[in-house]
Amino acid sequence: MSVFYEIKNNTLKIVLFLAIFLIFYFLEIAFLKSPHRSDVAYENNNFKVFGLNIPSNLRFCNEPIPVDNYEIRTNLEGEFFTNKYWKNNSAILFNKVAKWFPYIEPILKQEGVPDDIKYIAVIESHLSNQASPAGAVGFWQLMPSAARNYGLIVNDEVDERLDVEKSTHAACKFFKDAHKRFNNWTLSAAAYNLGMGGIERALKKQKTNNYYDLLLNQQTGEFVYRLMAYKTLLSSPMHFGIKRNKIKYYSKIPVKVVSIDSSITDLNYLAKYLKCNKTQIKLLNPWLLKGTLHNPDGQVYKFKIQKNLKKDYSMYYLDLISEDGYMYDREEPESIELPKLDSLASKSN
Repeated sequence: MSVFYEIKNNTLKIVLFLAIFLIFYFLEIAFLKSPHRSDVAYENNNFKVFGLNIPSNLRFCNEPIPVDNYEIRTNLEGEFFTNKYWKNNSAILFNKVAKWFPYIEPILKQEGVPDDIKYIAVIESHLSNQASPAGAVGFWQLMPSAARNYGLIVNDEVDERLDVEKSTHAACKFFKDAHKRFNNWTLSAAAYNLGMGGIERALKKQKTNNYYDLLLNQQTGEFVYRLMAYKTLLSSPMHFGIKRNKIKYYSKIPVKVVSIDSSITDLNYLAKYLKCNKTQIKLLNPWLLKGTLHNPDGQVYKFKIQKNLKKDYSMYYLDLISEDGYMYDREEPESIELPKLDSLASKSN
């Protein structure tokens, strides 16, 4: 009999334990473990329920994204939730934004281009002087013909696509030209990927004036959706479960600008004249592709030199130098042509 009561007692204990566990589990779901707060609308006009957390008020350059459209929302979900970059490398990207948005944002404002355009540089190059197999270079991944068309010098010794500020001004000129043609910033962004002619032909052929109605190649078709994913990541990282306060921008590097209108056949001489070293010259002027600069026409080139030569700005340099780290031509110059001293003028920036 005692054995029977002992078995019965153990059974009651197990049942009681399971009951307590189940009660706690349901209480946790209902009250303790509340879902991440979001302003997301989970139903569209057709009462289709979406399980993924897409913001309901997405806008690009103040132009609304029609997230209540099932197909568009599906495309957004693809960009928001299939890219593993968010959590794995977001800290690196936040750091790049803190360094380079202080250079890019004021130029966009000066040129009258919407602030959201800055995210195009993020998805084009991740804010680095990348070089693509197709020949696109720099933060904005400009092709040589487009760069020259918008006033940049691109030749064997100089590539101003590698100058962050100059290339940003050139990109702004493209966006303003595209906006004049399409009267729409979303289409202008797509044109940056496909070309103005490509977008114009697609609009005409498909008889629409709306990016979201166009059937385009995969890269251009996903371009704006990827922009919105990056914009959300950088402006609202908590949306992706990344605990981070608002990105605090770094101050721009204090520089002096030296204008030179003569040839340079030895960068060592220029460095000695400026009382710095040639690495410091090259790293803030990555547009100089070699250690020499032939300038028979007297073109004025502006070299940036950091004011405080003792301060370490190496965190900027990795974004500016070429991917292989090769900073200048190591060939010895055949002769030395001294720059004209009256053509060297320093000023503060």
